[in-house]
Amino acid sequence: MPEKEILTQIEGIIIHPNFVENLPYNPYLKPLTREKRKLGILSEVLFWKQVRNRTFHKIDFDRQRIIGNYIVDFYVKTLGLVVEIDGTSHDFKQEYDLERTAFLENLGLKLFRITDWDVKHHLHSSMKDLENFIIENYS
Repeated sequence: MPEKEILTQIEGIIIHPNFVENLPYNPYLKPLTREKRKLGILSEVLFWKQVRNRTFHKIDFDRQRIIGNYIVDFYVKTLGLVVEIDGTSHDFKQEYDLERTAFLENLGLKLFRITDWDVKHHLHSSMKDLENFIIENYS
């Protein structure tokens, strides 16, 4: 039996990659992704500073990634992991969020959600929650 590939370690726990191949992509959303990056939503910027350039356990995060007809806040290709920061714009979109979540999960992706408020006020514990989610789902 071949050994599983190792992506990284978190607290000494081995994390294995989980690539999800052939994700659908809508090229017409590309201008919108650029626009969303330029907006600089505070919670997304704070989170990005924690994970960019592989500073979070040497894991590579993409920002504003197109998957199908959706743009996700952050995506980790090597894990098949979507990270969504939910702000007040999600308050009245529960049905849309459920459809979006179902679509992404049906592709084999995992979703980690944190609130805008938690990122702004409890960034350290939000990052710890993300570590625990990755350990739970990819070790």
